[in-house]
Amino acid sequence: MESPGPAVQPPGTTVVAADGHLEGAGSKSSEPTRDPMQAIRTASTTAGIALLLLALLAAFGDLVVMGRLVVEGDAVRTAANLADSETLFRLGVASLLAVAALDIVVAWALFTVFEPASSRLSMLAAWFRVVYAAIFAVAIAQLVGVLGLLPDPQGPATQVLSGVHAYQDIWTAGLVLFGFHLILLGVLAWRASFVPTILGILLVVAGLGYAVDGLGAVLVAGYGANVAAFTFVGEVVLIVWLLVSGRRITVS
Repeated sequence: MESPGPAVQPPGTTVVAADGHLEGAGSKSSEPTRDPMQAIRTASTTAGIALLLLALLAAFGDLVVMGRLVVEGDAVRTAANLADSETLFRLGVASLLAVAALDIVVAWALFTVFEPASSRLSMLAAWFRVVYAAIFAVAIAQLVGVLGLLPDPQGPATQVLSGVHAYQDIWTAGLVLFGFHLILLGVLAWRASFVPTILGILLVVAGLGYAVDGLGAVLVAGYGANVAAFTFVGEVVLIVWLLVSGRRITVS
């Protein structure tokens, strides 16, 4: 008597393999079923951590280092401070470069998180942040140029302060794009069923603050307001939401 051959499954039949994976017509038993929610949750955690690191590095580079060493309107003292604290200045520039790199990571991660709300808007928001990061890198390059003028500040003191001003001016102009990025994130948060509506509102407000400051610096001579200092709350709430609630995202 001939032994029976392997059972032939009808076309389109799906069976469960011994390892628990689904097999069917055209399927590969070695490929596990992917959970799209897990990718979104991982991206949320990644974005939250990156934004937190970004905020700390930016505070160190811009507030601690630049705020401490740069004396507005005094080229000689600024050059002397940078020369006397060259190591600190170099660390500050390095931290700002790390911020620009983290902006790219954040752009990708936030695109993944908000893609279910609108793939096109999410991609546009990501590109705004990527272009802003590129402009910020150009701004930081002005500080790298200043490093070449140290440690002797006697001759090029005016050039040192000019380099610092160029960094500030380019960065401020780039903040317009960053503001648009936050506004789009706010719209996406408003549309997404898994994000609190208040977060969307706060992000739009934060984005408007940056846009107003950036455009004001370009369009108004001697613009000295700092609207973003009062509207940044949405960014803080976003970080908290990504780290706390993002791990439990469920898209309906």
